Amino acid sequence: MSSLVLVAAGSVFFPGLFLWLKRSLRLMLGWSEGEAAVMSTRLVSSLQAVMASSAGCVIVSSCSDVMDDRHWLTEVYILFASPYFAYDIYAMFVCHRHKLQVKGHEEETAAAAVGGARSTGAAVMSYLRSEFLMVLHHVFMVAFCFPTSLLWRQGKGDYFQGVLFLAELSTPSVCFSKVLIQYKKQQTLLHKVNGVIMLFTFFSCRVLLFPFLYYTYSRYASIPLSSVPLVAPWQCNLGAALLWPLQLYWFSLICRGAVRMFSRRLNSSSETRLKDQRD
Repeated sequence: MSSLVLVAAGSVFFPGLFLWLKRSLRLMLGWSEGEAAVMSTRLVSSLQAVMASSAGCVIVSSCSDVMDDRHWLTEVYILFASPYFAYDIYAMFVCHRHKLQVKGHEEETAAAAVGGARSTGAAVMSYLRSEFLMVLHHVFMVAFCFPTSLLWRQGKGDYFQGVLFLAELSTPSVCFSKVLIQYKKQQTLLHKVNGVIMLFTFFSCRVLLFPFLYYTYSRYASIPLSSVPLVAPWQCNLGAALLWPLQLYWFSLICRGAVRMFSRRLNSSSETRLKDQRD
């Protein structure tokens, strides 16, 4: 299968699935355009994560030599999934516009609802201010990571590419958390269990990702871990330097959210005990 066919297939599959899910949710459940768009975005992101993680598991388990072993699925999935990040930039914008309308931001909501070039520009600027880091991450993935993975590797390091796919393991729990928050289910046991899973998978698959890659190469090359950045290709170092701080920042936000939820629960329990003692 040619490269163009795989890219074209991904370009049709992800936006097509989004549109089909959105239409199905509106017709079957009677949801609004915005609600259906938000849920469809979460579902497509989760499906892509499952596909990427599955590909990563297959590739990693098939490569005993981390540098020289090959697996056909590596380049196939890179080509197929590359349009997803471009599609997701648009899907996130649709979700952001819906959130503006629901929250009732006066100027931004009015700008997004009026229509025309001026209102669209205002909505886009609001979106970029709110989701700048995520948009930057997606643009970097499309503009740098995918071309780099296809061109400079020259058939080397399929194992490392498979490990990178495994970073998506955390995405379904992140999406599910956002869905539960959207429907005001933050106090449920399901949200707490999902939060634990989200913390564990995000830390394991994203925060530890780049240290693990450098550690694995240090063992393969029999060199100290501190020497790996000196011998690794500049593309690897640049990717790690730009992507790892983003993962650390997002993980800190997840931890802050968990601390806030735990603190609210403690305060609520304390207030209940004080009230019982007074009564």
